[in-house]
Amino acid sequence: MRLGYVPLTDCAPLIVAHEWGLFERHGLRVTLSRELGWATVRDKLVHGELDAAHAPCALPFALRLGLGCPPTDCCASLVLSLNGNGITLSHALAQSGITDLASLAEHLRRNRRSRRLVFGVVSLHSTHAWLLRSWLAQAGIQADTDVHIVVAPPQQMPRHLAAGNLDGFCVGEPWNSVAVAQGSGWCAALSCELSPGHPEKVLALRGGFVADPEGRPLRLTMALLEACAVCADPGQQDAVLRLLARREYLGLPVAQLAPALTGRFPRGDRRVSTVPDFLVFAREQSNDPTPEKAAWVVKHLLDPTLRSRLPPLELGRIFRSDLFQAAQDALTSCTSLSSPTTDSIPHAELVPA
Repeated sequence: MRLGYVPLTDCAPLIVAHEWGLFERHGLRVTLSRELGWATVRDKLVHGELDAAHAPCALPFALRLGLGCPPTDCCASLVLSLNGNGITLSHALAQSGITDLASLAEHLRRNRRSRRLVFGVVSLHSTHAWLLRSWLAQAGIQADTDVHIVVAPPQQMPRHLAAGNLDGFCVGEPWNSVAVAQGSGWCAALSCELSPGHPEKVLALRGGFVADPEGRPLRLTMALLEACAVCADPGQQDAVLRLLARREYLGLPVAQLAPALTGRFPRGDRRVSTVPDFLVFAREQSNDPTPEKAAWVVKHLLDPTLRSRLPPLELGRIFRSDLFQAAQDALTSCTSLSSPTTDSIPHAELVPA
């Protein structure tokens, strides 16, 4: 089966499951497919080029509704992570006197007739777009009239910021930390500060794959649920970071990947925040795609005109808590298995985008 991901810190469960043999342990042969961005993931799920993917929590809803694509059956059997995003502004804005949201609002008020600032998000139907809009609204900034919001792949955000194509962005790690390390940006807000515990990435399953007669969706959910627990273990943090740093995955220095996992987050404006909940892979029932999480996604991330098309019964068909519970129960009933180790980590089979 082909499993897609976008190079972000929160794709770690997929990399860990692949490299540490968790997929094989559950009888799966998985090929990882690194994708440029979420539009590519969406299109490949629609056309059956991916069976499943690491995806923003609103993507299964957008596919069902046909937002930017033909209406396509898709569901989520697992919440891979909570939190994990940041809002980064350019160093050029800091040089012009912008040090926080209030000074940004004042700058916009004084310069209404000059060029509108441009902010990047990874998708219009995502936590990133909602977080950015909500943050701006706290200071009375109207996202649709006072600034421009454009879509770009996550890994391209720091490059566009440095080139002056963007004045800021909301993106998942490590791309805020990359901009900070390069000196082109500073992090003005974190999603764990703005909306603590919000669902972020899910395991999206293509509709035709869910009915797989071999039961692979259940086994895939089991393997990734185990991998989420590994990623949440502080004792495995260094090993996870070394995996993500490899060229075929994120290809970045560990120092730029570490803030999201360690919770010690340099913000690029001489502040270093301690945020242990910056990125949550597993805690209590955080991985369960409950009806409450589905309702949160619909309420906050979808336009009000779309909500009437998703009655409560439909939410349970998209966020499949029943599949999650089946995977969790199967893991609980399994014979005790030895824990994965970092010794002799094999190289993954990787298909570039």
